[in-house]
Amino acid sequence: MTTALGAASLRIAFDMDGVLADMHASLAVAAERMFTEHETSTVHALETAIEQEPPAPLPVRRLPGSPHLTLTAQQTDMLWERVVGTRNFWEGLAETEPGIVGRVARIAGDRRWEVIFLTQRPPSLGSTVQQQTQAWLRRHGYEMPSVYTTRGSRGAIAAALNLDVVVDDRFEGCVNVADESDARAVLVWREPDERVPDRARRNGITVVRSVGECLDLLERAESPGASEPGLLNRLRNAFRLKRR
Repeated sequence: MTTALGAASLRIAFDMDGVLADMHASLAVAAERMFTEHETSTVHALETAIEQEPPAPLPVRRLPGSPHLTLTAQQTDMLWERVVGTRNFWEGLAETEPGIVGRVARIAGDRRWEVIFLTQRPPSLGSTVQQQTQAWLRRHGYEMPSVYTTRGSRGAIAAALNLDVVVDDRFEGCVNVADESDARAVLVWREPDERVPDRARRNGITVVRSVGECLDLLERAESPGASEPGLLNRLRNAFRLKRR
C-alpha cells in the first residue's frame, strides 16, 4: 500500500557489502585461486570480514560448504592488491539474497521511502567506487540509487542525515548508530545465533537473519493495522527499540 501524501517518509540507509552485495564470496573465491596451491596453506574457516581500506589486513568471511584458507597478513595484503588492481571490481559482485535489491526498490517506490546506500569500499581500477556501486544497483533493479561513500562513524552519518533506520552487517557499525544517533540500528547477522554479540540487544540493536526479514519488519511498522499511531512509534513497536 502506498504511503499517503503528507505522511512522513521513512529515511533508511543500507550498507552495501555483506548486506546487499556479497563481497565476501568474491574475496573467498579470489583467495582460493591465489593461495590453495601454496604448500604453506592450510584449510580452515575464514574469519568475518571487516570493511577497512588497505593496507590494513582484511580477513575473508567463511563460505559454508567450500574449502577455505587461513590467510596471513601478507596474503591478505596480496588479496587486496588484487582487488584494487581489478578494473571495476565492485560491479562484479553477486547479491547476498537473490532479487533483494529489486525488492528494496519496489517497496521504497511503493511506500515513498527515502533510501541511501552507504559503502566504505577501497577504490579499484576503472570507475569511482560511487559510480561502480550505482551501476551495480541499477543492474540489480534500483534505477536511481543515492550512494554515499563513507569515512568515519556510521552514527555520525545517521545523525547528520537524520536517518530513521540504518541496516548494517557489522556489529561495531550498529553500536555507533545506536550510541551516536536517534536512528534504529538493524544488524543483519548471517552467522549462527549463538555468535550474536551479547551487547547487541542491550544496545537496542535489532538483529535479523536477512535483509528480507528486515524489510518484513519495516513493512509491518508501516502497515495500516499497526498498533500505535505515528511512524516513529510504529518503528519502535516493530523493532522493540527505545523511543526517539
